Amino acid sequence: MVSPLLRTKSIEQSLADAEEPGHQLRKDLSVRDLIVFGVAVVIGAGIFTVTVSQAGNNAGPAISISFLMAAFACGLAALCYAEFASTVPVAGSAYTYGYATFGEFLAWILGWDLVLEFAVGAATVAKGWSGYLGNLVHAFIPSVPKSMHSVSIGGIGFDWGAVAVVALVTILLTVGTKLSSRFSAVITAVKIAVVLLVIVVGFFYVKAANYTPYIPPSQGGGDAAKSVDSSLFSLITGAGNTSYGWYGVLAAASVVFFAFIGFDVVATTAEETRNPKRDIPRGILGSLAIVTVLYVLVTLVVSGMANYHQLAGKGDDSKNLADVFAINGVMWAEKLIAIGALAGLTTVVMVLVLGQSRVLFAMSRDGLMPRGLAKTSTRFGTPARLTLIIGAVVALVAGFFPIDRLEEMVNVGTLFAFVVVAGAVMVLRRSRPDLPRGFVVRGGPVVPVLAIVTCVWLMLNLSALTWIRFLVWMALGFVVYFAYGSRHSMVGRRERGEA
Repeated sequence: MVSPLLRTKSIEQSLADAEEPGHQLRKDLSVRDLIVFGVAVVIGAGIFTVTVSQAGNNAGPAISISFLMAAFACGLAALCYAEFASTVPVAGSAYTYGYATFGEFLAWILGWDLVLEFAVGAATVAKGWSGYLGNLVHAFIPSVPKSMHSVSIGGIGFDWGAVAVVALVTILLTVGTKLSSRFSAVITAVKIAVVLLVIVVGFFYVKAANYTPYIPPSQGGGDAAKSVDSSLFSLITGAGNTSYGWYGVLAAASVVFFAFIGFDVVATTAEETRNPKRDIPRGILGSLAIVTVLYVLVTLVVSGMANYHQLAGKGDDSKNLADVFAINGVMWAEKLIAIGALAGLTTVVMVLVLGQSRVLFAMSRDGLMPRGLAKTSTRFGTPARLTLIIGAVVALVAGFFPIDRLEEMVNVGTLFAFVVVAGAVMVLRRSRPDLPRGFVVRGGPVVPVLAIVTCVWLMLNLSALTWIRFLVWMALGFVVYFAYGSRHSMVGRRERGEA
């Protein structure tokens, strides 16, 4: 009998499980829906929050280089995802791919890792949405404080705005994926219009002097360079902190990577796509291409509209896109951007919760989580019970927990998943060359190897504290797997003749 750590789930079994009555997702999505989902989740926190804060705190005007670095890494990973998703069109994304190639234990780790990516990401963006809600209301009614979205209950802060947006998207996802896609299409059109307005209007306020120095000199070393808040790479090399200079550009690239997270969510919907072998690659690559162009244009405009020192600030003092226009006295644009941000972040939260539900759905169907969670609603064709549970957990985290630096926590988990998917592509090519592939990355192992190298490089440029938190989360995952998952695995039960 194969060790539980190494037993794999065949591609054929994964495809058969996807057709199991009572655990079957409805195939409603087209390539247009996939691109909408991809653009909907990617255009959000990156443009409206992370862009400005990283320009002010780490990269300066060179933030555009940071975005290009992150886009390059994502593009390589996206090609690997496209090949795998067109070959194995089953819910679960990296978790399912890992199960078919590296074995059950690593699949569990990937699934646990994706829980971190999607759930924490959704909670983080929900809190960003809530902050923009306060800014918008204050802009129209100055007597209302910007902190109106947060109240104190028994001395504990409660962010009701974040809870409200999570509740909204959870209901939409429970009712149906197609309805969610239509809602996303409308909201995505609104935020793309706002982004284009930012680029066009902001262009007239660009000052060439703000681009100098393009890469600001590093702010020195000292004790700060040895802090757990410094990047792991800078600690290893002893080369200084990550405020400006090339180390700042690299650190910013690792953080703005958060702005691109989302195209992998498209892969989680493969089981609900009408023609996954054709449409999943188009959805992944199409959405990534659109947002990369928009992101680079926005970074060039934003860094030209204000001096990078004016954009610096952390915690409650962090600057966002609306602040850049306020600095230039364009108050009407500030209000419009706040509206666009609310629309944009709504769809980000929704698609992250969608991705989370589909990963846990796949894990539950495999028995690594309680099988009852993988039941689909006969009325809506969605995992309604699971979606409601996830929505409640995300709302709890977003509502009560003070969340700081979670962009990095999401990034390290996502980058790890990208590394494994790139490796899995190479393994599956050797182990199952007979499988029909709707999309194949050309150049042999070159692209997967480059994807691994670039993603590991970005991981090294995240803070040491992020790595510590990530390892603690992984350790907790080990405990859950050996206490529950390994004993209830459907693959293991079939081997033992119990299922």
